[in-house]
Amino acid sequence: MLKQELEDGQASLADPHFRADVLSGLEARPRAIPARWFYDRRGSELFEEITQLPEYYPTRTETELLRKTGPELGALAARGAAVVEFGSGSSVKTPLLLRAIDPAAYVPIDISGDFLRQSAAQLGQAFPGLPVYPVEANFLRPVPLPEQVGGMPKLGFFPGSTIGNMQAFHAVNLLRAMRDWLGEGARLLIGMDRIKAPEVLVPAYDDAQGVTAAFNLNLLERINRELGGTIPVEAFRHVALWNDDAARIEMHLEAVRDMEFAVDGRPFRMAAGETIHTENSHKYGRNGARQLLRAGGWTPIREWTDPNDWFALILCEAQPIRLAP
Repeated sequence: MLKQELEDGQASLADPHFRADVLSGLEARPRAIPARWFYDRRGSELFEEITQLPEYYPTRTETELLRKTGPELGALAARGAAVVEFGSGSSVKTPLLLRAIDPAAYVPIDISGDFLRQSAAQLGQAFPGLPVYPVEANFLRPVPLPEQVGGMPKLGFFPGSTIGNMQAFHAVNLLRAMRDWLGEGARLLIGMDRIKAPEVLVPAYDDAQGVTAAFNLNLLERINRELGGTIPVEAFRHVALWNDDAARIEMHLEAVRDMEFAVDGRPFRMAAGETIHTENSHKYGRNGARQLLRAGGWTPIREWTDPNDWFALILCEAQPIRLAP
């Protein structure tokens, strides 16, 4: 009885947006839950493990690009700028950027509060003279920036090809929102993953050690914990595949047997072979990336890529807002 009361109490305290997305996603056909809900504390820790895997090329490729482009970035960034990082995670790449441009302030924005505060504290120790203003928020919704950076020029930092997790329509809307939050004269440094052979792409999302599988399955653990779910996690397997028509990697959780379970008191059934679609990771060619950025209100002014052309860092400038006549 006490155990049930505790579970009911946890469910009542759950993020209402998380509850709504999970319930509507499980009821939908095909079933799908937005990837942003991967990132509870455990999910954030698992993703950091993913970035160290030999199969996962994006992090090490982008990190090397930041090392090589530091002097150029320093020359191109505005003096006295505040760096605003969207989805900062553990801020592994951030010190490279901060050393290159010597900003006036750093604003990390992340949905995982505990992880954000820990990484912000570590960064504050590494850069003792730099004001750090962490913001716990879902940057897919309006994010008010700290008033301390209000008068500073802004450099947005959106690494990791996170933009690829969104459908083009939503990606354009987010880029436009970033344009509005950062203001006139702002610049944006964004990482974008290139289209490449499936033999390279698929292992990056289905590693031999099973860390990405644990990351995907952790979403079900979170649902059980926060929404009073009874999902049999062992009855699902991680699936990653390349969708050539949509130019994206897809991640799914596939049922390996028929089952019944409840979430937040609502019953569900799934048949063997049914899936829950949990993530897309769109890949872009050079022209496609530039078209997306321009549609989102940003003009690319400089681009860097690795010798294999697997990943690109693109520096953009905010387009002037055109007022209707």
